Formats: sequence, C-alpha cells, structure tokens
Amino acid sequence: MRIDLHTHSTASDGTDTPAELVRNAAAAGLDVVALTDHDGVGGHAEAIAALPAGLTLVTGAELSCRLGGPDGFSVHMLAYLFDPLEPELARERELVRDDRVPRAQGMVAKLNELGVPVTWRRVAEIAGDGAVGRPHVASAMVELGVIETVSDAFTPDWLAGDGRAYVEKHELDPFDAIRLVKAAGGVTVLAHPLALKRGNCVSESAIAELASAGLDGVEVDHMDHDDATRARLRGLAADLSLLTTGSSDYHGSRKTCRLGEYTTDPEIYGEITRRATGAFPVPGAGG
Repeated sequence: MRIDLHTHSTASDGTDTPAELVRNAAAAGLDVVALTDHDGVGGHAEAIAALPAGLTLVTGAELSCRLGGPDGFSVHMLAYLFDPLEPELARERELVRDDRVPRAQGMVAKLNELGVPVTWRRVAEIAGDGAVGRPHVASAMVELGVIETVSDAFTPDWLAGDGRAYVEKHELDPFDAIRLVKAAGGVTVLAHPLALKRGNCVSESAIAELASAGLDGVEVDHMDHDDATRARLRGLAADLSLLTTGSSDYHGSRKTCRLGEYTTDPEIYGEITRRATGAFPVPGAGG
C-alpha cells in the first residue's frame, strides 16, 4: 500500500489541477493521496469528483504558522481530515488567504528595488485561481532568467524567511493551529521541521512543546531531510510518542519531487484515520 500525504494543486501553488493530481497519483501507483493545499480546501470537490477507482483521497491543508511570535519564523502544519466548515478554523484560514495578495505584491516591489523586473500582473497570471504564494513569484523569476529553478528562490538572496525580498503574512500560532484543528476533528503533523535549506529549523525543544500541546506527528521522510536528519527525527518522535509520516510535497512541474517519492507506513495512516473525527477518507468511484 503506497500512501503520499502531502501534495499541492492549482488551488494553491501546484501546477496540476486537483483532477489532474488525483489521476496522476493513480498513474504513479499510489493507493492513498492527501491533497494539502496551502491554507485552503478549494480543490477538494474537484479532486473527489475526478477520483479514480482504487485511489483514496485524504482531505487536508497545509497551514501557515509562525513559531515564536512576531520575531519568530514560519513553520507549516499539515492538517488532515478536519471539518472544513468548523467556523473558527475556517475564519483563520480565510485571514491567511486574504493576506497572500498584498504579501506577494510586497515581494514584487522588493524584487523591483533589487533590480529584478518581475511584475505583479505576471505573478497573478501564473497563480491563476490558486492562492498566490512565493512559488508563483519564483516562477516569474525563472521566466526572466534570474534563477534557474523555483527552489533557487528560497534562499537568503531572495525569498527565504530571512531573504532580501521576503515579506511576512498573517500566520497562525502553531499551538493555536493544533487547538483549532483538534476542535475541527482533525489530525496535525508538523511539515518538514528540519528542512535546513528552507531557513530556520524547529528545535527539538519546540517540537516537544508542540507534542505536549497535542501535535500528532512529524513529517520525517521528505526530500529536504537527509538520512541523518531522518534518523534524528525518528528518534525524537519515538521519545515523544509522535507519528512519523513520509510524503512527496508534490507541486507538479514547479518542483522536482515526484508523486510517491516518499510514502507513509500503512499502520501510521491507519492511526491518522482512527484519530480523525471531522472527515473521513474518500474512496475513488472511478471519476
């Protein structure tokens, strides 16, 4: 059983539509795929309608959080199988999404000051109907030849958390995110917590505090974690009784990762579904 619990579609910053994503997931030999677009659930209905027989969809989102208050740094929280209509969590997700446009416009302005002729019009075209984010700005930079790949933008030179063109946005406190997702019947997994090349990493003490607050798991097998990092995270998760997941963090052609490049153990997946009460996995009916 092959299970990938972290993917993105055009409903945020991926390049596959939700329908294309589930079809590609089936073609890649996956049995279960989670659609976890940034801060939104807008792609779920399309994905469910197109879900091929033999593939199960886990509904979810990747929530934008800030650890350590205003002077802290961004972290991402994967939320699975929560009730999308729960009002308090829905309100917070909307606040984050509403802040994405002025934030992206601010990054464009900073890039212009640095001599990069990116335009807001082009970034908005690349984003389309999805929630605009840094990968869309990065794609516009690639088109101009400023950088070679989207990943090259996520450095201090450009759009990393400490980057010259970085602009902050509204983000949830991760402890509040855990509380809200739990109240909506969902399950929380800290995404790529030790991805050093993305900027600041989450300390082991902070992960322990999040675990005490109800965090369910940590994403261990991820393209931005090397073997030593994965071993360290597995040991920490064992000490803290946290679930460990593996995922591709697939973004279509925007990044090099492939669907199913990393996967989650079926027993872990079973435990996630047992803990969730807000929603249930959706089996494909041949859509």
